[in-house]
Amino acid sequence: MTQGAGQGPEVERTATLRDFRVPAYVHETGPYGHSTLPGDVARPLDGSADVPEGYTPTQRDLPVINRGDTLQVSVDPASLAAPQQGEGAGALYVVGDVHGYLDELVAALQQQGLIDAAGNWSAGTSRLWFLGDFTDRGPDGIGVIDLVMRLSAEAAAAGGYCKALMGNHELLLLGAKRFGDTPVNSGAGTATFQAAWLLNGGQKTDMDRLQDHHLQWMARLDAVEEVDGYLLVHSDTTAYLDYGDSIEAVNDTVRETLTRNDADECWDMFRKFTKRFSFRDEGGADAVRSLLNTYGGARIVHGHSPIPYLLGEVGSEDGEDSAGPVVEGPHVYADGLAIAMDGGVTMAGKLLVQQLPLDI
Repeated sequence: MTQGAGQGPEVERTATLRDFRVPAYVHETGPYGHSTLPGDVARPLDGSADVPEGYTPTQRDLPVINRGDTLQVSVDPASLAAPQQGEGAGALYVVGDVHGYLDELVAALQQQGLIDAAGNWSAGTSRLWFLGDFTDRGPDGIGVIDLVMRLSAEAAAAGGYCKALMGNHELLLLGAKRFGDTPVNSGAGTATFQAAWLLNGGQKTDMDRLQDHHLQWMARLDAVEEVDGYLLVHSDTTAYLDYGDSIEAVNDTVRETLTRNDADECWDMFRKFTKRFSFRDEGGADAVRSLLNTYGGARIVHGHSPIPYLLGEVGSEDGEDSAGPVVEGPHVYADGLAIAMDGGVTMAGKLLVQQLPLDI
């Protein structure tokens, strides 16, 4: 499971239940006070930063990206079409990946004035979008879902809203609960949702507390939405194009796929939405445009790929870099067309809650 002294880089392989005859993870406190998982960072087989064709998430996710791999583009704000806020609508906010870090989420929402000291909605007609990945890796994924569900009701009562998108970890948790040890064709041999869930930070406490209303809520989440000229998605991938040529078609296809309850079909969807980095480097802006041209919007907003990895600014795994990854806010890239919102809370980064439009 882990790389020993003198061994080569960790290789892509299929996760099987043999890997988990002993507890898969022992929580340790990382150098920046966060709970860490051993081996969260793995390099592709060839040592490159690119996700290989046919990538399947049977290995711990997130390859290390060396600084300089991300194409930095100077953007003239005047050259961008500014998305327009709907008439009479409240302020628009987006939230990056939470991954079970409930305390950090509450603090970030309070800092933006969206909830009060008691954790209740206090933002009136404001609109709040979560970009997915509520569970896994962090300590209280179910607590995060409970909070989002409660805020959805409270915001609606106040004339605003709190809504959420489907992340790949929602698909992973649904699959682990529904299919467990059922073998699926991963494209790299036989895998199971249960093994992949454990390998990618699944928490037993979340599974123990998972109830039917949580499952129903996750299964009904949309995968894509467009708000005020922003195309909101979880993953920085063009795989959404495989599921329909309109926002409505994609969301219907995702829900119908989950309803059919076919393990292989659900795995293929999870695998596709786990791909990342489509908007980086040469051709990245064109990839963004392919989504904008199909689904609408002037800019895309996504989570999924932590900003420290997009920038190559990852903290030292041996704790020598006491500062940790530095994330001050969203990362704007791909000719100014993409806004990355995963601040890397799982690696002691920042859980981002951002009002749109943002100044760049």
